[in-house]
Amino acid sequence: MTYRNLSACVADLERHKHLVRIDAEVDANLEIAAIQRRAYRAGAPAMLFTRVRGCRFPMLANLFGTMERTKFIFRDTLRAVEGIFRLKLDPFDAFRHPLRYTGVPRALWSMLPKSVSDGPVLRHRCAISDLPRLVSWPMDGGGYVTLPQVYTESPDAPGPMQSNIGMYRVQLDGPDYEKDREVGLHYQIHRGIGYHHAQALRRGEPLKVNVFVGGPPSMTLSAVMPLPEGIAEILFAGALAGFRIPMVRRPGGLPILAEADFCISGAIAPYQKPEGPFGDHLGYYSLAHDFPVLRVDAVHHRPDAIWPFTTVGRPPQEDTMFGDFIHQLTADLVPQVFAGVREIHAVDAAGVHPLLLAIGSERYVPYAGERQPQELITCGMALLGTTQTSLSKYVLIMAHEDAPSMSTHDFPGFFTHMLERTDFTRDLHFITRTTIDTLDYTGISLNQGSKLVWAAAGPRKRQLADTLPGDLPLDARTDDDHMAGAGGGAFGDPRLFGRGVVVLRGPKHTARRDEHDPAMHALAARLAHARGLDGLPLFVVVDDPAFTAANWENFLWVVFTRSDPATDMYGAGEFTHCKHWGCTGPLLIDARLKSFHAPALETDPDVERRVDALAAPGGPLHGYL
Repeated sequence: MTYRNLSACVADLERHKHLVRIDAEVDANLEIAAIQRRAYRAGAPAMLFTRVRGCRFPMLANLFGTMERTKFIFRDTLRAVEGIFRLKLDPFDAFRHPLRYTGVPRALWSMLPKSVSDGPVLRHRCAISDLPRLVSWPMDGGGYVTLPQVYTESPDAPGPMQSNIGMYRVQLDGPDYEKDREVGLHYQIHRGIGYHHAQALRRGEPLKVNVFVGGPPSMTLSAVMPLPEGIAEILFAGALAGFRIPMVRRPGGLPILAEADFCISGAIAPYQKPEGPFGDHLGYYSLAHDFPVLRVDAVHHRPDAIWPFTTVGRPPQEDTMFGDFIHQLTADLVPQVFAGVREIHAVDAAGVHPLLLAIGSERYVPYAGERQPQELITCGMALLGTTQTSLSKYVLIMAHEDAPSMSTHDFPGFFTHMLERTDFTRDLHFITRTTIDTLDYTGISLNQGSKLVWAAAGPRKRQLADTLPGDLPLDARTDDDHMAGAGGGAFGDPRLFGRGVVVLRGPKHTARRDEHDPAMHALAARLAHARGLDGLPLFVVVDDPAFTAANWENFLWVVFTRSDPATDMYGAGEFTHCKHWGCTGPLLIDARLKSFHAPALETDPDVERRVDALAAPGGPLHGYL
């Protein structure tokens, strides 16, 4: 079964009990987002809301909420797409196992988009203010499109082969936007639309943009697919859809997805306006910043238009399924894309880009008496040098030869392995004043911060402790701390999190951006003179030790979304030698919320109570949430 449009997908999902209709009236302002988040956590069916307050269009939630449903949607094309990827690894496998690849020729033909003269999306027009105004979190700056397919073509080489489809934030309204004429277009660093925008600016032309919503489900997946530069997402969309994607060609304009539910057409204005705040997938708000503005020429929609949406926030959320699905499709390609790398895992619990775990090979000096990180450093730099892995902040990489059965999904095993083998005088490699994810506020400015390649190879260097000593010297205050801006209060409440890892409370952070905290230096100095810490190589300072140490999901989220490697890492016995930083004692990470960080996401209690009522016995959502 292949779906040429979203309505066909909805009908088929409903027939197979993968979708339910909700006829009770719901509000797109906060309420429907709270429902969607609960539906995802509960593993609920997709939900079609037929009565949205103040809006004539139905809204579709949780379409990709489970891996089972995602694979069901693409059940007739997934094997062929996997075959294409397998052939890229081993072209001769088709001769050895021809029956594996019976669908590949059709998939390859389907990759080419099809030009058509008309399509259902052009039947009707409306205004931006007629669209669903989805507000996901209380501090959001306006209504947003959360599953957009932002389509652009290269001004230098127009046509689908040099096109880009990205899932970039689209803010539909706000105090700074001209109603029905302007929408915010937030695209982050290292995104394909940026190359097209740069070309348009160089040519002195406005960049034309079409924002599709809905249509064939493969188009939504293509918008988040991390394809190599130069490979158009629409080609992948066709292969996954099982048919050539029909695009309406128009003189003087960009092509329009014929089967889209909605299309917002326009061009990027020669000015910027504030976009945001927006509750994002790191679990915090991205604050208001100047971003491009799309001047809207027209909004088209099909007669039976459905508005699909999701909400993002602290992982896991529905977009976690995107990452898991993509990982399953592409995991075998990793060694071909990154020479020497066997496995990677962009950790969803840590917000994806803040933490990348990797397993590589260490083959550079096989004759050496003791293996140490060498090829691993090359692998780490390669991961930071291309594709979406270049946005990673912490890259922790170990040698396959030391533990052939290790998986990057085994967090306790992986971190134990790293901490047992790391030489902290040698194995930490910082890159400073570089580009980081736009949504990450731990750096020294927007889009700028540091990265770390932390490599470990060779025999165990220490036995990790599974108990805490009774005399940890944690009160690191000095008489000068308050004057130095270190904040009040002592360090305390130490807890052992896993073997060798201490989580403790720190005083409230008051230091300025792009500077170290004297209190952390003082703590490191005290630990340098302490005894019995050989088995405790990592100390993490947080605001709430009980929350952080409760489970791995909390630990990974707090530690890696609230710290910048260069600014927030300290060490007992730290030194800088020929511009290389290291330490002889425990490593310290300051994972407190900083005075300049964006606030964490919190729900609206009144909205949550309304959703409680909808989910209570007798309510329209009972049994689903």
